Amino acid sequence: MASFTYTPRGVCTMKITFDTEDGIVKNVVFTGGCSGNTQGVAKLVEGMEVKEVIKRLKGTDCRGRGTSCPDQLAEALQLSLEQGGE
Repeated sequence: MASFTYTPRGVCTMKITFDTEDGIVKNVVFTGGCSGNTQGVAKLVEGMEVKEVIKRLKGTDCRGRGTSCPDQLAEALQLSLEQGGE
């Protein structure tokens, strides 16, 4: 299992942590942000394939910011893949 911590940009969330194991997303935690929304996203992606989460969430916009907490999670997962995540 590989653990990752990511500092998002352009959103209220201050930190995203998660694990990946055999290409599956586990234990997603958003620090800060809209609690109900980020908890919901974390629960929805639990057990999903990393590449599927990226495909579904990448490009999600919040209030014209050009990004969102789900988009930042996709960015973090992409970075984890590039750094050799499972």
